[in-house]
Amino acid sequence: MEQAIQSISLFLVSVEKNKFFDVVICGGGAAGLLLANALSNDTAFTHLRIAIIEKEKKNINDRTWCYWEEGAGKWDEIVSNTWGKAVFKADGYLSEFDLAPYKYKMIKGIDFYQKLYPQLKKNKNLHFLQEEIEDIISSRENCIVRTTSTTYSASQVFSSIPTTAYKNQIRFPVLQQHFIGWIVKTKVPIFDPQSVIFMDFEVPQKNKTRFMYVLPFSKHEALVEYTLFSKDLLENKEYEVAIQDYLKDKKAGDFSITETEKGSIPMTAYDFSQHNTTNLMHIGTAGGWTKASTGYTFQKSVRKVDQLIAFLKKDKPLNEFKQKSKYTFYDLLFLDVLAKYNEEGSLLFKQMFQNNPSKRIFAFLEEKTSLWQDVAIMRSFPVKRFVIALLKRLFQL
Repeated sequence: MEQAIQSISLFLVSVEKNKFFDVVICGGGAAGLLLANALSNDTAFTHLRIAIIEKEKKNINDRTWCYWEEGAGKWDEIVSNTWGKAVFKADGYLSEFDLAPYKYKMIKGIDFYQKLYPQLKKNKNLHFLQEEIEDIISSRENCIVRTTSTTYSASQVFSSIPTTAYKNQIRFPVLQQHFIGWIVKTKVPIFDPQSVIFMDFEVPQKNKTRFMYVLPFSKHEALVEYTLFSKDLLENKEYEVAIQDYLKDKKAGDFSITETEKGSIPMTAYDFSQHNTTNLMHIGTAGGWTKASTGYTFQKSVRKVDQLIAFLKKDKPLNEFKQKSKYTFYDLLFLDVLAKYNEEGSLLFKQMFQNNPSKRIFAFLEEKTSLWQDVAIMRSFPVKRFVIALLKRLFQL
Protein backbone atom coordinates (compact mmCIF):
# COMPACT_ATOMS: atom_id res chain seq x y z
CA MET A 1 0.00 0.00 0.00
CA GLU A 2 2.76 2.42 0.96
CA GLN A 3 4.60 1.64 -2.27
CA ALA A 4 1.45 2.35 -4.29
CA ILE A 5 1.03 5.74 -2.59
CA GLN A 6 4.65 6.63 -3.34
CA SER A 7 4.13 5.68 -6.99
CA ILE A 8 1.03 7.87 -7.22
CA SER A 9 2.89 10.77 -5.56
CA LEU A 10 5.79 10.47 -7.99
CA PHE A 11 3.33 10.38 -10.89
CA LEU A 12 1.59 13.55 -9.68
CA VAL A 13 4.94 15.32 -9.22
CA SER A 14 5.86 14.29 -12.78
CA VAL A 15 2.56 15.64 -14.15
CA GLU A 16 3.03 18.96 -12.38
CA LYS A 17 6.62 19.18 -13.63
CA ASN A 18 5.42 18.64 -17.18
CA LYS A 19 3.03 21.57 -16.74
CA PHE A 20 5.80 23.94 -15.69
CA PHE A 21 8.07 25.70 -18.18
CA ASP A 22 10.76 28.30 -17.83
CA VAL A 23 9.23 30.15 -20.79
CA VAL A 24 5.81 29.90 -22.40
CA ILE A 25 5.27 31.58 -25.76
CA CYS A 26 1.58 32.16 -26.43
CA GLY A 27 0.99 32.19 -30.19
CA GLY A 28 2.96 30.47 -32.94
CA GLY A 29 2.87 33.21 -35.54
CA ALA A 30 5.75 35.41 -36.70
CA ALA A 31 6.66 37.05 -33.37
CA GLY A 32 6.36 33.85 -31.35
CA LEU A 33 8.40 31.75 -33.76
CA LEU A 34 11.04 34.46 -34.18
CA LEU A 35 11.48 34.60 -30.40
CA ALA A 36 11.54 30.80 -30.03
CA ASN A 37 14.12 30.56 -32.80
CA ALA A 38 16.33 33.22 -31.19
CA LEU A 39 16.15 31.53 -27.78
CA SER A 40 16.96 28.13 -29.31
CA ASN A 41 19.99 29.46 -31.17
CA ASP A 42 21.59 31.32 -28.24
CA THR A 43 23.64 29.22 -25.82
CA ALA A 44 22.54 31.46 -22.96
CA PHE A 45 19.03 30.01 -23.21
CA THR A 46 19.37 26.47 -24.59
CA HIS A 47 18.91 25.00 -21.09
CA LEU A 48 15.46 26.54 -20.71
CA ARG A 49 12.34 24.45 -20.93
CA ILE A 50 10.14 26.28 -23.44
CA ALA A 51 6.58 25.76 -24.66
CA ILE A 52 4.85 27.28 -27.67
CA ILE A 53 1.08 27.20 -27.36
CA GLU A 54 -0.76 27.67 -30.67
CA LYS A 55 -4.31 26.58 -31.51
CA GLU A 56 -3.73 26.23 -35.27
CA LYS A 57 -1.56 23.73 -37.12
CA LYS A 58 0.07 26.44 -39.27
CA ASN A 59 0.18 24.19 -42.33
CA ILE A 60 -1.42 26.55 -44.85
CA ASN A 61 -0.38 29.85 -46.43
CA ASP A 62 -2.47 32.06 -44.16
CA ARG A 63 -0.62 35.33 -44.83
CA THR A 64 2.32 37.06 -46.49
CA TRP A 65 4.87 39.44 -45.01
CA CYS A 66 6.69 42.12 -46.96
CA TYR A 67 9.56 44.39 -45.98
CA TRP A 68 12.47 46.27 -47.49
CA GLU A 69 16.09 45.55 -46.69
CA GLU A 70 19.57 46.58 -47.76
CA GLY A 71 21.56 43.77 -49.34
CA ALA A 72 21.39 40.16 -48.21
CA GLY A 73 19.30 39.22 -45.19
CA LYS A 74 19.05 36.21 -42.90
CA TRP A 75 15.60 35.31 -44.23
CA ASP A 76 16.54 35.40 -47.93
CA GLU A 77 16.39 31.61 -48.10
CA ILE A 78 12.60 31.70 -47.84
CA VAL A 79 11.97 34.99 -49.67
CA SER A 80 9.69 34.07 -52.56
CA ASN A 81 9.90 37.32 -54.54
CA THR A 82 11.95 40.50 -54.60
CA TRP A 83 11.52 43.79 -56.41
CA GLY A 84 14.05 46.53 -57.10
CA LYS A 85 11.61 49.19 -58.28
CA ALA A 86 8.37 50.69 -57.04
CA VAL A 87 5.49 52.87 -58.22
CA PHE A 88 3.46 55.45 -56.33
CA LYS A 89 0.33 57.08 -57.78
CA ALA A 90 -2.00 59.73 -56.37
CA ASP A 91 -4.14 62.51 -57.82
CA GLY A 92 -2.42 62.60 -61.22
CA TYR A 93 1.06 62.29 -59.69
CA LEU A 94 3.14 59.30 -60.78
CA SER A 95 6.49 58.35 -59.31
CA GLU A 96 8.44 55.36 -60.63
CA PHE A 97 11.62 54.94 -58.64
CA ASP A 98 14.51 52.62 -57.97
CA LEU A 99 14.48 51.24 -54.44
CA ALA A 100 18.28 51.03 -54.22
CA PRO A 101 19.96 50.43 -51.84
CA TYR A 102 16.89 48.47 -50.74
CA LYS A 103 15.11 45.45 -52.11
CA TYR A 104 11.44 44.90 -51.43
CA LYS A 105 11.03 41.32 -50.21
CA MET A 106 8.10 38.96 -49.71
CA ILE A 107 7.82 35.89 -47.48
CA LYS A 108 4.87 33.51 -47.64
CA GLY A 109 3.53 32.37 -44.30
CA ILE A 110 3.71 28.70 -45.26
CA ASP A 111 7.40 28.98 -46.20
CA PHE A 112 8.15 30.63 -42.87
CA TYR A 113 6.33 27.91 -40.92
CA GLN A 114 7.90 25.07 -42.92
CA LYS A 115 11.36 26.46 -42.21
CA LEU A 116 11.00 27.21 -38.52
CA TYR A 117 8.75 24.47 -37.15
CA PRO A 118 11.01 21.51 -38.18
CA GLN A 119 14.06 23.50 -37.08
CA LEU A 120 12.59 24.22 -33.66
CA LYS A 121 11.46 20.63 -33.13
CA LYS A 122 15.12 19.62 -33.01
CA ASN A 123 15.35 21.44 -29.68
CA LYS A 124 14.47 18.75 -27.12
CA ASN A 125 13.72 21.43 -24.52
CA LEU A 126 11.08 23.04 -26.73
CA HIS A 127 7.54 21.71 -26.72
CA PHE A 128 4.69 22.48 -29.15
CA LEU A 129 1.22 22.43 -27.61
CA GLN A 130 -1.76 22.71 -29.93
CA GLU A 131 -4.32 24.22 -27.59
CA GLU A 132 -6.50 27.30 -27.39
CA ILE A 133 -5.54 29.83 -24.73
CA GLU A 134 -8.33 31.13 -22.51
CA ASP A 135 -6.48 33.29 -20.00
CA ILE A 136 -3.05 34.46 -18.86
CA ILE A 137 -2.58 35.49 -15.22
CA SER A 138 0.58 37.15 -13.94
CA SER A 139 1.39 36.94 -10.23
CA ARG A 140 4.42 37.85 -8.19
CA GLU A 141 5.76 34.29 -8.27
CA ASN A 142 5.04 33.19 -11.84
CA CYS A 143 2.55 33.26 -14.71
CA ILE A 144 -0.40 30.96 -15.21
CA VAL A 145 -1.59 30.11 -18.73
CA ARG A 146 -4.98 28.48 -18.94
CA THR A 147 -6.03 26.68 -22.10
CA THR A 148 -9.32 24.95 -22.86
CA SER A 149 -7.84 21.69 -21.59
CA THR A 150 -4.88 22.40 -19.26
CA THR A 151 -3.30 24.93 -16.91
CA TYR A 152 0.43 25.68 -17.23
CA SER A 153 2.78 27.78 -15.14
CA ALA A 154 5.97 29.52 -16.24
CA SER A 155 8.66 31.84 -14.97
CA GLN A 156 8.14 34.08 -18.00
CA VAL A 157 5.38 34.34 -20.59
CA PHE A 158 5.55 36.10 -23.96
CA SER A 159 2.16 36.54 -25.57
CA SER A 160 1.15 37.57 -29.09
CA ILE A 161 -2.53 36.90 -28.34
CA PRO A 162 -4.44 40.01 -29.53
CA THR A 163 -5.62 42.34 -26.81
CA THR A 164 -8.70 44.57 -27.07
CA ALA A 165 -7.63 47.09 -24.42
CA TYR A 166 -6.66 49.69 -27.05
CA LYS A 167 -10.26 49.73 -28.34
CA ASN A 168 -11.66 50.92 -25.03
CA GLN A 169 -9.80 54.22 -24.79
CA ILE A 170 -9.98 57.60 -26.51
CA ARG A 171 -6.56 59.11 -25.86
CA PHE A 172 -4.94 57.46 -28.87
CA PRO A 173 -6.64 57.25 -32.28
CA VAL A 174 -7.22 53.76 -33.62
CA LEU A 175 -7.38 53.09 -37.35
CA GLN A 176 -7.30 49.74 -39.10
CA GLN A 177 -5.25 48.72 -42.08
CA HIS A 178 -7.89 46.45 -43.57
CA PHE A 179 -7.78 44.68 -46.89
CA ILE A 180 -8.75 41.83 -49.15
CA GLY A 181 -6.20 40.58 -51.67
CA TRP A 182 -6.47 38.24 -54.62
CA ILE A 183 -3.65 36.46 -56.37
CA VAL A 184 -4.88 36.64 -59.94
CA LYS A 185 -3.81 35.23 -63.29
CA THR A 186 -4.86 37.49 -66.15
CA LYS A 187 -5.36 36.80 -69.83
CA VAL A 188 -3.63 40.05 -70.80
CA PRO A 189 -0.03 40.74 -69.61
CA ILE A 190 -0.71 43.90 -67.58
CA PHE A 191 1.88 43.60 -64.78
CA ASP A 192 5.54 44.62 -64.59
CA PRO A 193 7.28 41.85 -62.60
CA GLN A 194 10.20 44.16 -61.78
CA SER A 195 8.17 46.81 -60.02
CA VAL A 196 5.85 46.71 -56.99
CA ILE A 197 2.94 49.14 -56.94
CA PHE A 198 3.46 50.46 -53.44
CA MET A 199 0.38 52.66 -53.34
CA ASP A 200 -2.06 53.49 -56.12
CA PHE A 201 -4.55 56.03 -54.81
CA GLU A 202 -6.22 56.45 -58.20
CA VAL A 203 -9.30 54.59 -57.04
CA PRO A 204 -12.47 56.26 -55.70
CA GLN A 205 -11.58 57.53 -52.23
CA LYS A 206 -15.16 57.96 -50.89
CA ASN A 207 -13.83 60.23 -48.12
CA LYS A 208 -11.49 57.51 -46.83
CA THR A 209 -7.83 56.60 -47.36
CA ARG A 210 -8.03 53.84 -50.02
CA PHE A 211 -5.43 52.45 -52.38
CA MET A 212 -4.39 49.46 -54.44
CA TYR A 213 -1.26 47.53 -53.52
CA VAL A 214 0.10 45.24 -56.23
CA LEU A 215 2.88 42.64 -56.00
CA PRO A 216 3.52 41.31 -59.53
CA PHE A 217 5.04 37.83 -59.89
CA SER A 218 4.98 37.79 -63.70
CA LYS A 219 3.34 39.73 -66.52
CA HIS A 220 0.20 37.68 -66.01
CA GLU A 221 0.16 37.06 -62.24
CA ALA A 222 0.08 39.32 -59.17
CA LEU A 223 -1.29 39.83 -55.70
CA VAL A 224 -3.79 42.68 -56.05
CA GLU A 225 -4.90 44.08 -52.72
CA TYR A 226 -7.55 46.69 -51.98
CA THR A 227 -6.42 48.43 -48.78
CA LEU A 228 -7.85 51.10 -46.51
CA PHE A 229 -6.45 53.05 -43.58
CA SER A 230 -9.68 53.90 -41.76
CA LYS A 231 -11.70 53.14 -38.64
CA ASP A 232 -14.41 50.86 -39.99
CA LEU A 233 -14.22 47.65 -42.01
CA LEU A 234 -16.27 47.13 -45.16
CA GLU A 235 -18.47 44.31 -46.36
CA ASN A 236 -16.41 41.76 -48.29
CA LYS A 237 -18.28 42.60 -51.48
CA GLU A 238 -17.00 46.19 -51.52
CA TYR A 239 -13.34 45.10 -51.45
CA GLU A 240 -13.98 42.50 -54.15
CA VAL A 241 -15.83 44.88 -56.46
CA ALA A 242 -12.99 47.40 -56.09
CA ILE A 243 -10.44 44.78 -57.21
CA GLN A 244 -12.65 43.76 -60.14
CA ASP A 245 -13.04 47.40 -61.21
CA TYR A 246 -9.28 47.95 -60.94
CA LEU A 247 -8.49 44.96 -63.16
CA LYS A 248 -11.15 46.03 -65.62
CA ASP A 249 -9.71 49.55 -65.74
CA LYS A 250 -6.26 48.04 -66.45
CA LYS A 251 -7.81 45.97 -69.28
CA ALA A 252 -6.71 42.69 -67.71
CA GLY A 253 -9.30 40.70 -69.65
CA ASP A 254 -10.50 37.43 -68.18
CA PHE A 255 -8.76 36.42 -64.96
CA SER A 256 -8.79 33.62 -62.41
CA ILE A 257 -8.26 33.83 -58.65
CA THR A 258 -5.78 31.31 -57.27
CA GLU A 259 -5.51 32.52 -53.66
CA THR A 260 -7.24 35.04 -51.41
CA GLU A 261 -6.24 36.79 -48.22
CA LYS A 262 -8.01 39.08 -45.81
CA GLY A 263 -6.69 41.05 -42.90
CA SER A 264 -7.18 43.88 -40.45
CA ILE A 265 -4.15 45.29 -38.63
CA PRO A 266 -4.57 47.88 -35.84
CA MET A 267 -2.81 51.19 -36.49
CA THR A 268 -2.39 52.96 -33.17
CA ALA A 269 0.28 54.52 -30.98
CA TYR A 270 -1.45 53.12 -27.90
CA ASP A 271 1.10 52.01 -25.29
CA PHE A 272 0.69 48.21 -25.29
CA SER A 273 3.69 47.85 -22.98
CA GLN A 274 1.65 49.18 -20.03
CA HIS A 275 0.09 45.71 -19.84
CA ASN A 276 3.46 44.03 -19.35
CA THR A 277 4.49 42.84 -15.88
CA THR A 278 7.71 41.61 -14.34
CA ASN A 279 7.15 38.18 -15.90
CA LEU A 280 4.66 38.78 -18.74
CA MET A 281 5.42 40.57 -21.99
CA HIS A 282 3.18 41.14 -24.99
CA ILE A 283 4.95 40.76 -28.33
CA GLY A 284 4.18 41.21 -32.02
CA THR A 285 1.13 43.30 -32.86
CA ALA A 286 -0.21 42.64 -29.35
CA GLY A 287 2.93 44.27 -27.98
CA GLY A 288 2.87 47.31 -30.25
CA TRP A 289 5.54 45.93 -32.58
CA THR A 290 3.54 46.86 -35.67
CA LYS A 291 4.67 50.10 -37.31
CA ALA A 292 1.71 52.26 -36.30
CA SER A 293 1.69 54.53 -39.35
CA THR A 294 2.03 51.79 -41.99
CA GLY A 295 0.97 48.44 -40.54
CA TYR A 296 4.29 46.72 -41.36
CA THR A 297 5.25 44.18 -38.68
CA PHE A 298 7.71 41.48 -39.81
CA GLN A 299 11.00 43.38 -40.01
CA LYS A 300 10.23 45.43 -36.91
CA SER A 301 9.54 42.17 -35.04
CA VAL A 302 12.92 40.84 -36.20
CA ARG A 303 14.63 43.90 -34.73
CA LYS A 304 12.58 43.77 -31.52
CA VAL A 305 13.46 40.11 -30.94
CA ASP A 306 17.16 40.90 -31.34
CA GLN A 307 16.81 43.69 -28.76
CA LEU A 308 14.79 41.45 -26.47
CA ILE A 309 17.38 38.66 -26.51
CA ALA A 310 20.07 41.14 -25.45
CA PHE A 311 17.75 42.46 -22.73
CA LEU A 312 16.92 38.99 -21.35
CA LYS A 313 20.60 38.35 -20.70
CA LYS A 314 20.52 41.19 -18.16
CA ASP A 315 17.98 39.25 -16.07
CA LYS A 316 15.76 42.27 -15.49
CA PRO A 317 11.96 42.40 -15.05
CA LEU A 318 10.20 42.18 -18.42
CA ASN A 319 8.34 45.45 -17.94
CA GLU A 320 11.66 47.30 -18.03
CA PHE A 321 12.19 46.42 -21.69
CA LYS A 322 12.32 49.70 -23.62
CA GLN A 323 9.54 50.01 -26.19
CA LYS A 324 9.30 53.68 -27.13
CA SER A 325 11.45 55.84 -29.44
CA LYS A 326 11.10 59.16 -31.24
CA TYR A 327 9.23 57.30 -34.00
CA THR A 328 6.47 56.42 -31.55
CA PHE A 329 5.71 60.14 -31.25
CA TYR A 330 6.02 60.71 -35.02
CA ASP A 331 3.54 57.91 -35.66
CA LEU A 332 1.19 59.34 -33.05
CA LEU A 333 1.13 62.76 -34.73
CA PHE A 334 0.61 61.20 -38.16
CA LEU A 335 -2.29 59.08 -36.90
CA ASP A 336 -3.80 62.09 -35.12
CA VAL A 337 -3.96 63.88 -38.49
CA LEU A 338 -4.96 60.83 -40.54
CA ALA A 339 -7.76 59.92 -38.13
CA LYS A 340 -9.21 63.43 -38.16
CA TYR A 341 -8.70 64.07 -41.88
CA ASN A 342 -9.00 60.57 -43.29
CA GLU A 343 -10.20 61.88 -46.63
CA GLU A 344 -6.79 63.58 -47.05
CA GLY A 345 -4.75 60.39 -46.77
CA SER A 346 -3.82 60.30 -50.45
CA LEU A 347 -2.65 63.94 -50.22
CA LEU A 348 -0.46 63.25 -47.16
CA PHE A 349 1.33 60.34 -48.84
CA LYS A 350 1.54 62.20 -52.16
CA GLN A 351 3.35 65.13 -50.52
CA MET A 352 5.78 62.77 -48.80
CA PHE A 353 6.70 61.04 -52.07
CA GLN A 354 6.80 64.31 -54.04
CA ASN A 355 9.19 66.03 -51.66
CA ASN A 356 11.59 63.29 -50.60
CA PRO A 357 13.90 60.81 -52.30
CA SER A 358 12.75 57.22 -51.91
CA LYS A 359 15.84 56.29 -49.87
CA ARG A 360 14.94 58.86 -47.20
CA ILE A 361 11.28 57.77 -47.13
CA PHE A 362 12.06 54.10 -46.64
CA ALA A 363 14.80 54.83 -44.09
CA PHE A 364 12.24 56.90 -42.17
CA LEU A 365 9.61 54.16 -42.31
CA GLU A 366 12.28 51.68 -41.21
CA GLU A 367 13.08 54.00 -38.27
CA LYS A 368 16.69 54.59 -39.29
CA THR A 369 16.92 58.31 -39.96
CA SER A 370 18.87 61.21 -38.50
CA LEU A 371 17.18 64.24 -36.96
CA TRP A 372 17.66 66.39 -40.08
CA GLN A 373 16.12 63.65 -42.22
CA ASP A 374 13.17 63.53 -39.81
CA VAL A 375 12.73 67.29 -40.18
CA ALA A 376 12.86 67.00 -43.98
CA ILE A 377 10.13 64.36 -43.92
CA MET A 378 7.97 66.38 -41.52
CA ARG A 379 8.22 69.47 -43.70
CA SER A 380 6.60 67.49 -46.50
CA PHE A 381 3.26 67.43 -44.75
CA PRO A 382 0.71 70.24 -44.29
CA VAL A 383 2.39 72.28 -41.56
CA LYS A 384 -0.79 73.65 -40.00
CA ARG A 385 -2.35 70.20 -39.53
CA PHE A 386 0.72 68.79 -37.78
CA VAL A 387 1.45 71.88 -35.67
CA ILE A 388 -2.10 71.75 -34.27
CA ALA A 389 -1.72 68.01 -33.60
CA LEU A 390 1.64 68.64 -31.90
CA LEU A 391 0.28 71.40 -29.66
CA LYS A 392 -2.69 69.27 -28.61
CA ARG A 393 -0.39 66.40 -27.69
CA LEU A 394 2.04 68.61 -25.80
CA PHE A 395 -0.78 70.04 -23.66
CA GLN A 396 -2.18 66.57 -23.06
CA LEU A 397 1.22 65.23 -22.03
